[in-house]
Amino acid sequence: MGVYNVHERLLTATRSEVGALIDTLASSDDKLWPQNSWPSMAFDRPLAAGAVGGHGPVRYTVAAHVPSQWVRFTFSGPRGFHGFHEYVALAVDEERTLLRHTLAMATRGPARLTWPLIFRPLHDACLEDSLDRAELACSGAVTRPAHWSRYVQLLRSLMR
Repeated sequence: MGVYNVHERLLTATRSEVGALIDTLASSDDKLWPQNSWPSMAFDRPLAAGAVGGHGPVRYTVAAHVPSQWVRFTFSGPRGFHGFHEYVALAVDEERTLLRHTLAMATRGPARLTWPLIFRPLHDACLEDSLDRAELACSGAVTRPAHWSRYVQLLRSLMR
């Protein structure tokens, strides 16, 4: 099964300001990943090509990183996840930037069921929380905060 999943938020900030949020991923001053509500993103070294880590059961390697612009991760787990996910800061004009997260992968074996039933709803909720953090960092407020569905709340309670 092919998966193409995109989350994005238009932010009132320059590309370099939004890109700087990407650069904080998995650091002690992470301004983008919602580690207070989700498993922390962590790597075996600072964010750079070749760093190995992930969050929770999702494992990946940093495939490429262009500071203040883009980072791509290639999956190594869970089993059956074959592809990548990435954050990119795309300038719209001098004052606005689109922060986009893209996940593109093929699922095989058990992942053909675990992706749509478990991982996709959790992924979608986590990414919206991440974009809320980016909006808060750029503007000091979140216009429309994300809310977890009852299904996401149920999955999270079962995982405890």
